[in-house]
Amino acid sequence: METNKQPAVLTGTDRAAVLLMSLGEDNAAGVLKHMGPKEVQRIGSAMATLQSISRQDMNKVLQDFVQTVQEQTALGVGSDEYVRKVLISALGEDKAGGVIDRILTGRSSKGLEALKWMDPRAVADMIRLEHPQIIAIVLSFLDPDQAAEVLALLPERAQSEIVMRIATLDTVQPTALEELDQILEKQFTLNSSQNSSAMGGLKNAANIMNFLDSNSEMRIIDQIRKSDGDLGSSIQELMFTFDNFVEMEDKAVQTLLREVPGDRLVIALKGADVTVREKIFKNMSKRAAEMLREDLESKGPVKLSDVEAAQKEILATVRRMAENGEIALGGRGGDEYV
Repeated sequence: METNKQPAVLTGTDRAAVLLMSLGEDNAAGVLKHMGPKEVQRIGSAMATLQSISRQDMNKVLQDFVQTVQEQTALGVGSDEYVRKVLISALGEDKAGGVIDRILTGRSSKGLEALKWMDPRAVADMIRLEHPQIIAIVLSFLDPDQAAEVLALLPERAQSEIVMRIATLDTVQPTALEELDQILEKQFTLNSSQNSSAMGGLKNAANIMNFLDSNSEMRIIDQIRKSDGDLGSSIQELMFTFDNFVEMEDKAVQTLLREVPGDRLVIALKGADVTVREKIFKNMSKRAAEMLREDLESKGPVKLSDVEAAQKEILATVRRMAENGEIALGGRGGDEYV
């Protein structure tokens, strides 16, 4: 006789992995073809590590999916006009303009999209001899974590100038996109729009900087400050760091903690300020907080590089969830509401 067990707590990525595994190889492959590189990597990793999924858990995932589909409407989906209206309604016409350009231009930019699937070292080798403005355009189009990896592989003497150019990049003219075509040559193709496309900006530069290791981060900021003090300060103010957790709303922290592996949280908190630790403890159950305190006390010395790596992983989760609208960031790096 089958006992009634509580359903396992599955993350959104885990649920997607369970759903795809239930579809069969061909159908799962068909779905994955429509996803970006980061999504494929996350879901593929989840599919490879999921074990002992009960029939009850699988049924729950499928039921939730069917319910979600039934609540959706296909009217207008896939229409450029629909996308424009939704984004303008959500963000306002001024803020939505740049986002719309980025989405609709990026969809047709096969060359740039192909770069997202490439190893960062391969991208760095391809662009390292190009003009810093062209490099800035390429990095602005990549996801921030990939862009940070590429930036770290470029010559140190050029890194601060590239970040400054990203921060001051507003729109890209067709001539600049034609230059980008020359970089990608015959390997990729890029359909240039006749309209300027919004790319880069202070926020983009700050997001890329967030993914660099601490030494590179401080070195580049210091170099930018020497060239342009105001610009360096503006970038730094937009960077969301581990200390900024104290400025997040409690509900956002609670949502985040459900997505963070416990072992990575312990390592990250080994190097965190006491106010950050207390913020985390405050948003856990009493029992969970006590266990976390015990783990921190019993954990031996941890390399600073390991602490920074764990913190970067958690910050990447924060930014992903913020971009998906799952949480709102407060303080530096967050959106202001009026």
